[in-house]
Formats: sequence, structure tokens, C-alpha cells
Amino acid sequence: MEDEQDWNDVLRDHPIFGLPKGINGPGGNSETSLQLSTNTLQQFKNVDSRDDSAVPSGRRQTMVLKGADLIVAAGQEIRMTTLGETHLNQSEGKKLFKTLHCPNVQFNIHQIALNPSGKLLAVAGAFQVAVIVLPRSGFMRLVPNVIDCKSVQVGQYYHASKSAAPIAKVDWHPWGEAGSTLMVMTVDGKMREYDVSVDPEEPLQVLSFVPEKKRRMSYLAEDPAEREVASFTIGKGNADWGPLTIYALMKSGDVYAVCPYMPQNASIPSSYVHSLECFISAKQEFLSQGTSEATQKMTTLYDYQRKYVSSLVKQLPPGTMFPSVSRRVPIHPPTTLKSKPKRQGPFLLQPSPRNLDGSDGGDATDIIYLAFGGDFLADDDDDDGSATERLGAILVAYQDGRIDTCLDVEKVEARWETKPAMQNSEEYPMLAVYETIDLDFVGALNSLTGNTLDLLQGNFPVFMADPIHEATIYVYHAFGAHRIDLAPLFGALAAALRGDDEGDAQLSSAVRRSSGADVQPLLTTFSVERKCSNPVIGVAIPNDIYLTYSIFILTSAMRITTFRLGISTPSPQPTPRATPAALPPPETPSTSSALQVQPPDPWLQPPSENPPYVSLLEASPYHPPPILRSSGIPSQPRLSLPEGADKQKDFLLTPDTLRYLASKASAISGQIRDATLAYKTALARTLLQRQELARQCAKAREMQQLVEKMRNGGREARWVRAKEEQKALLARMDRVLGALVRKASPELSEHETRWFEELKRMRDEIAGVGKYDEGSLAVRAKMLESEYARLMPSFKAFAEQERKRRQIVSESSQTLGQAQAFALGERNQIERTRINKLVKDVTRLASQLDLNVGKPPSIS
Repeated sequence: MEDEQDWNDVLRDHPIFGLPKGINGPGGNSETSLQLSTNTLQQFKNVDSRDDSAVPSGRRQTMVLKGADLIVAAGQEIRMTTLGETHLNQSEGKKLFKTLHCPNVQFNIHQIALNPSGKLLAVAGAFQVAVIVLPRSGFMRLVPNVIDCKSVQVGQYYHASKSAAPIAKVDWHPWGEAGSTLMVMTVDGKMREYDVSVDPEEPLQVLSFVPEKKRRMSYLAEDPAEREVASFTIGKGNADWGPLTIYALMKSGDVYAVCPYMPQNASIPSSYVHSLECFISAKQEFLSQGTSEATQKMTTLYDYQRKYVSSLVKQLPPGTMFPSVSRRVPIHPPTTLKSKPKRQGPFLLQPSPRNLDGSDGGDATDIIYLAFGGDFLADDDDDDGSATERLGAILVAYQDGRIDTCLDVEKVEARWETKPAMQNSEEYPMLAVYETIDLDFVGALNSLTGNTLDLLQGNFPVFMADPIHEATIYVYHAFGAHRIDLAPLFGALAAALRGDDEGDAQLSSAVRRSSGADVQPLLTTFSVERKCSNPVIGVAIPNDIYLTYSIFILTSAMRITTFRLGISTPSPQPTPRATPAALPPPETPSTSSALQVQPPDPWLQPPSENPPYVSLLEASPYHPPPILRSSGIPSQPRLSLPEGADKQKDFLLTPDTLRYLASKASAISGQIRDATLAYKTALARTLLQRQELARQCAKAREMQQLVEKMRNGGREARWVRAKEEQKALLARMDRVLGALVRKASPELSEHETRWFEELKRMRDEIAGVGKYDEGSLAVRAKMLESEYARLMPSFKAFAEQERKRRQIVSESSQTLGQAQAFALGERNQIERTRINKLVKDVTRLASQLDLNVGKPPSIS
């Protein structure tokens, strides 16, 4: 492919990003209904099942990528195109897309999710869910612009009624068999699992994250946000309960977990089951050494876990036992445990996250779980059991732009609802709060006049994980999009965990030294002049080898903005050098005179403190300034407004716009100053490296001349003398060794005498006593060899004659004459008659004697 695609040019004015049909049409809503402002704020806050409006409120994800195919939801339509053909047809001016005709989708689409196999698309509105079977590749070659697709509505009894709870999030389970397990979370805390390939109407499993209300008098005030779910996510891990854990986030910010949970029809890697079995065995072995009451309770818990894992192991087919190659195997949840999985939580956040200045707080909106992986593994770490898999991170987003970064230091384990005597009500799981990120919504809105801070009530930040860089996530919201890079934190923790021989002190020190997350704004959709914003409703990142690594951001005004991203490689972690052994203390003159026998060898002496060559460069490698590291993202967020907003003539210069322009000018001036300083620093570094290169070249020429001088300085003569001296030294060593042996043992011992006599006897037996000893083994071997050589020719002749004779006999016996064949057949018939008569006589005699002789063999 020629130059990398500039998707802004490719997708600009593409008809797939046209406004929905109900916008700006006769009897429809105006385009201002897609904007978040003080006039439309009430529509963003209210969710009414009777009024399915196109207001982009709540969680939004209306754009996904299936390889090179782009899928966009606009109102009640599903549009689809191929980016590869769009790029090729750009020169011809052809920008086409196909509309998927789905009769079961009669609602405004808020969320779309692609299943792991890429064949099914889940679409969700405010209250309804449907699944669409996507067309096969090559759909753009079809003539009609509308493609009929199979679709089915999911759980109409639970999600399509007027009294149904709003849908919080829909997602596919990565371990569902054939990728057909759909999880639907509603605001009332019910997570329903549907297998669309079996029964899309009835859920196979239902998890409840909100307990039933108790009908009793209470004077405690209860926040309604504590009983409403905002989002959920699935845990991660290799050899623990992480993949079998679901985390649910309440609007109040409380986090709950349910473990274990697996789809009713699951497809799980066999290696994970074996790793989980080893994990439980190690826990039980460790607890078997304790005798306290708490240890006994934990022992009961691990007995339940052992039964659960044993049931999983029994379902593994033959050929998947460790250490065979891991593969996906179909597994169902065990039925041996009748108790339901326990809802664990709320999680204790230690220390308590700080509140943002100037903000009264807001509802929590989204949660995501991140784990260490290949980007932070050392060369000697494996993917299954490395130390960097010990920790994960949970990020929680709020309406006011606050993002809490928590470390999952205490992994959630499987628990079941057991008897009250076996439960400890005071035990709550814990998350270690590492950092609170501020996206600066409050500061930006407070700088404006009016009640602009109320717009945060219509904000709904959503996380989007980067498919390539696992430590990078994107959060999009009503005011734009941000990029959050957790690589500094994960890198410091990975280095500390790889060298955790010093205990928890090194890990704590690494956490304190590590810098915070790198937060960078990508896009802003807020208009300071009009005090309104077009919320971002979709983010997609290509994960296809034929497409440029970019990010696509779609606003509610159906305006697409793309950024070309750079594939950054993680900086190598410094390898700790081995500490040199301590030198012995200097000897005193009295002891040195007694111990020193000969002068020390200069080759064995440690190097002096002054090295022979000192470099002008520092010992640590040079790192370019951050402003010079281009990741494809602009230094200032790009402004995305609806089409025609930048061409209006009635532009008013208000104090808010002046402050906005002043802040942007100050930021750009600061970046120019930083770029100038970085340029001067890089230029000085370049000059220093050139000087160092010249010094090293001069030193290399000097060393080369020294080597040539050493080669031409009588090296051959010295080599000959060294060989002669070596021979003399070897002869002298033999003489000294013989003298030492004779001095240590002048006479042979009895055993040595017997051994030498035995060696002499063996020598006489093999070589003979004299020159003509015919009884020696050597002479007899020679006689045998000569006799063998004499007899072999005659044996070979006899063998050849025998082979020819057998060949003649076999050829003559293959055919019989007519008379011979007739005589042979007549004789055969006579013998057959005699045998049959004899069989009858034996059978008759056996029947008279009541004996069972069995069935006689057949005569063929």
C-alpha cells in the first residue's frame, strides 16, 4: 500500500455518516436535539420507554470494526461498508455503503457489540435487545443497497415490556461456546445470560447484584444510586479466579463481584483449568499448616473450591491432560454445588479516593479491568506463570471526569452463599487506590459563565481498551475523548515484581517512585461560544494488518475524526547488575611478609580506579524529551463541531471565548518553548555524540596501530620459543611428578603388586609370551581370519547353486499336467468322503454318550 491512509480524507463526507432519518426531517427532531446543552439537559437525564428519542443519552457505542468492515448505527439503521474498498474507490469518487434490513430492530440503537467470531452483532436500545446475523465478506459487491439479514429479538418478556428496567450494558462473553453467549445487564442489577444459538427468549442464568428490599421499618437513609447498576466488566488472569469473576459498578461508585461465573455453554482453555487446579492445591497445602479458627473457615471454603474445580477437570476430554497443548474444550458449570455464588462487596477503597475541587460528585458510569501481559514480561518470563500476572488494575469513571485507578492486590476468590455461621459479615474485598485522574471537566466548565456545570449530569464517560497496547485505554464522553496510558505504572510494578526477593518493601518503593498515568486529550466537542457539545457516541480502533493503526471517533452529529496512532515499544527495564564481591582487607606489613611467597601476578590484580578510557556521554542512555516523542496524537486536542458550525457569520467575541483563546494561546506558547528547549538539548546531544564518535575513532586507530605493532614484532620467533619452552616445562613436570610419586610411595603396596601382575598376565594372554606363541589370542584371531577368507568363496558358490535349484523347483511346481490334476482331484474326493464319514461316526457316538464335542470344522 502506498502512503499510509489518511482516514480523515477517506471518510470525509462519506454517506455512511449521514444523520438518522428522524433528524431534520418532516415531523422529526432538529439537529440541536443531538447536542448537550442547558436546553436539552432534561432530555439527557430522563429515560422513558414510551418516548424512544434519538437523544444520545446514557451509554453509547454505535460504531464497531469487523476486520476491515465498518459498522455504524444511526437511529434505527445499521450501516456497513468496507474500508479497503472505500480507500481504493476514493480516487473514483465512489463512497458507498449498505443498509442492513432487520425487521426486528424497531428502536433507536444505543449500543452495538460484535461477538468474538465476528458473525453476530448485538444491538441494544434503551429497553430492547436484538441480535443480527451479519452478511458474509463481499457484501459490497451486491447490487441492492439494502441487504436482508436474519435477526432475532432477545428476551422480549424481560426487555420489551413497558415496565422493563433500562439496559445498562450488553456484551458477549469471550468464553461462550461458538461466541453465542450474550450478557445483558439492566439497571435493576439483573445480569441475564442468553445463548442465542439455543434460546434467545429465556436466559440460561440470572445473576443479581442488587439484593431484594427488606420490608421492615428503618431509619437509615438509602441512596437510590446504590441500587442502580451503571456497568460491568469481566476479570482477567491466568491461574486464578479472575476470568470467572464479574465486577458490577453501581451508580454510587460501589463495586461488587460475583465469583465463580461461567456461561452455561462455555468453551474454556484446558490450560486454565489445570492452572486453577494447581492454584487451589497450593492454597490448601498452605492452609493445612495452620490451626486457627480463621484457617478452619478458609479450609471449608477451599473444600468448596476443590469440588468446583474437580468437576471442571472431570469434564476435560482425553488428550488434554497437563502438559499437553492447550485448546478450547466445551465445559458446563458444575451442578455438584447447590449453593449460588455469593455477591461479594462492596469493595473497600483504600485509601479513600479524593473528590475533585469544585465538584459535588457525580454518578459512576463505567468500569474496566486491565491486567499485565506480554508488553511488560521479561525475556525469561513465560506467559502462563510470570510474576507480572499477580496484579491487575480496575478503573472507575464518574460523570465529573474523575477516574479512580485501583490496584487489584487482593484477588477475588470463589465464594458461595452458605450458612450464616460460616460467613464473616465483616470481611469485604479491598482495592488499593493508586491514583485519581482528573479530566478537567469541572475546571473548564467553571471558567464559563452560566450554569454550565450542570452539563455534567448528562455526561457518561465510557472506557475503550486499545487492542494492541494493553496498558492504553481511551475514555470518550460528552465533551470529547481522552487517551490514558498506564505503561509507567505497569512498567514500574513489573520491574518490582520480577525482583521481589527483598519483599514488599521494594514493591512499595516502586509504587511511590512510579509516575502517574499519562493523560492526553484527543478531541474536544464542546463549543465555548454556544456552550453546548456533541457527545462522542462511538470509538473504534482497527486491529487489521491491512489497515493503518488509527482511532476513529464519532460524534452525535455523525462527524468522524481520525488520528493515526504510533505503535510504541515499551522502554527496556534496567537489568540489575550483579554486585561485585568485596575485596579482602589490606594486609598488614607483618602478615604480608609471612604470607607473600612470590610477587602478585599483574593480570590477577583488580583494575585501577581510573579507567583507561572515559566517555563523554553519560552511563544511562539518552531519552528524547517527551515533546519530541510523536505518537500520532496532536499535542492540542482537535475541535470537532457539527458541519457548518465553523462557517457561521454571527460569531460573537465574548469573555468566555477570549479566555478560551487565551488559554489555548498560552498552551501553544508553552509547547513552542518546550519544543525549542528540546531542540537545543537534542542539538547539544548531537554535538556531544559527534565529539565522542571522533574520540572513539581516534582511539580505535590507536589500538589498531598497537595491534599491528604487536603482530610485526617477532611474533613467529616468540611463538617458536614458547612452544619449545612448553615442551621443556612438560618434560620437567613429568620428572617432578615421578620424583614426587617415588618420594611419597617408594615401594608398591600389595594391591598394586597384584594389579600389575594381573596386567602382565592379560598382556601375555593376548599378545603371547614369545614371537611364535600359537596360543595367544592375537595369533588365533589371525588364523580364524585367514580360515574365514578361505571358506567364504566356496560357501558363496554353494549358496548360489542352492538358489538356482530352488528357483527351478518352484517354477516346475507352479503348473500340473491334465493327468496329474485329475488324479489329485480324485484322491482328494476319496479323502473328503472318509473324513465326512468319520465326522458322522464321532458325532453319533458323542450323542449316545451325552457328550458335547462342538461344531466340527468345515472342510474347504
